[in-house]
Amino acid sequence: MNTYTLQIGELTRVLPIVPISDELSIASFVILGDTELVDAAAQLVADRLPPVDVLVTAEAKGIPFIYELSKKLGMARYVVARKSIKPYMEEPLINKVVSITTQKEQVLVLDKSDTEFIKGKRVAVVDDVISTGESLRVLEELVELAGGIVTAKAAILAEGDAAKRDDIIFLEALPLFRRNR
Repeated sequence: MNTYTLQIGELTRVLPIVPISDELSIASFVILGDTELVDAAAQLVADRLPPVDVLVTAEAKGIPFIYELSKKLGMARYVVARKSIKPYMEEPLINKVVSITTQKEQVLVLDKSDTEFIKGKRVAVVDDVISTGESLRVLEELVELAGGIVTAKAAILAEGDAAKRDDIIFLEALPLFRRNR
């Protein structure tokens, strides 16, 4: 199996390169369960963020990262945009997205209590990896619909062309791999 070696701060991870289509493969970066990486990346991103009042991410892989990032920033609460409408949600606020890893339409949803919490505040939208930027864009739109002011966009990694963007805070670039057929 082909691999890609990634350095985040003092940590090294060897990532498997996996196909996601006939033409494209990615280095599979999964932070779920990697406490050491989540902790290190959260501190490095916290050091680079401008002042913000709220952190918002999309369910699910960004959750351990935003949890640790909120701790580093001394925040008592963060917001997770859910990927489905839950029965307990009052007046859900909804936006739709198609990301490179899911390759199908998904919804991002905020509950009324989350929209009230975000309203009028400086928000950092956060993800583990930004690739096409589509998930980030939809998350940013959702925050703005809720009345929040997006003042930062951050991720652990920027994949492919996202690494060329100057409006994203990220720790390392992650290449995309074109597949030969």
